Amino acid sequence: MSEIFRNRYSDRARWTGHAPVAVVTAAVAIIATRCLGVVMLAGNLGLEGIQSFISTSSGSWDLTLLFLAALVILFLELHCGFALLRGRTRARWCFLGCQLISAGYLFVATWHGYYPEMFVLPGDGAAEILYQLLMHKLPDMLMLSLLFVPKTGQRFFTGKQ
Repeated sequence: MSEIFRNRYSDRARWTGHAPVAVVTAAVAIIATRCLGVVMLAGNLGLEGIQSFISTSSGSWDLTLLFLAALVILFLELHCGFALLRGRTRARWCFLGCQLISAGYLFVATWHGYYPEMFVLPGDGAAEILYQLLMHKLPDMLMLSLLFVPKTGQRFFTGKQ
C-alpha cells in the first residue's frame, strides 16, 4: 500500500521536472489566467455575442487574420505554460515574445483606433494609453519576472542544478 502512495508522489515530481516554485507558479498562472480569460469572455458575450463576434471577424480578411492571430497567441501561451513545467527554456522566450507582440498591437490599435473594440484599451493620449497598457499587462510582467529574475529559475533553465 505504501508503494502506491510513493509512486504517485514520485510521478508528480517527475512530471514537474523538479521545477522551482517560481517557475511552477508562473506556469500555472499562465495556464489559469488564459483559461479563465476564455471562460469569462464566453460568459460575458453569451452565445449570441460569440456568434456575432465570429461572424463580424469573418467579414473581412484583415479581421479574420486578426482573430486567427489572437487564437494562435492564446494557444501558444497555453503551450508555453505547459512547456515551462517541463523545463523548456524556449518556452519562456516564446512567452516573452507573445507578450511583446500583444502589447505592441494593443498600443498601436488603441493609438490609431482600429476596429475591434475587444482589442482596444481606454485612453485619449499616449500617456493614458501607456498607463492602461501597463495596468493590463501587469500580471503578465509578474509572470515574466518569476521566470527570468530568480536565480533558481535561471539555473533550472540552463541545466545547472
